[in-house]
Amino acid sequence: MSEQASIDERWMRHALALADRAEREDDEIPVGAVLIAADGTVLGEGWNRNIRSHDPSAHAEIVALREAGSRIGNHRLIGTTLYVTLEPCAMCAMAMVHARVARVVFGASDPKTGAAGSVFDLLTDPRHNHRVVVLGGVLGDEAGTRLTTYFRRKRGKPV
Repeated sequence: MSEQASIDERWMRHALALADRAEREDDEIPVGAVLIAADGTVLGEGWNRNIRSHDPSAHAEIVALREAGSRIGNHRLIGTTLYVTLEPCAMCAMAMVHARVARVVFGASDPKTGAAGSVFDLLTDPRHNHRVVVLGGVLGDEAGTRLTTYFRRKRGKPV
């Protein structure tokens, strides 16, 4: 395994732990995200909070981006990498473009609303003034299993 692959897996495991907190603490869809600076420090992290906070924009990625912007005192998050357990939706993808996030690494693909290559490809669209490097599938099976299990449990189906 390359050094970068090892780093990516480490931070994705951190995002998966945040996803576990979403379900355990808030009964939210288990999606977690962590934003890492170029020097390897955590700038922001979060999990889905849209149901609990009655805020449709409180996806894990947005929570992490808001925390990071507040921490550094800037809406530009240049040189950062966002690790998220589920492929970002259009709202989250465009927030990353506007924030100038350098790279996004996600776990499970989202065949219904994914905006990092599955349904849409907003992050690398050449019409934008900034493009985000995308790497998908990092611990994707593990992330996908968490989501499938959550929804099966919610629907009263066998896990």
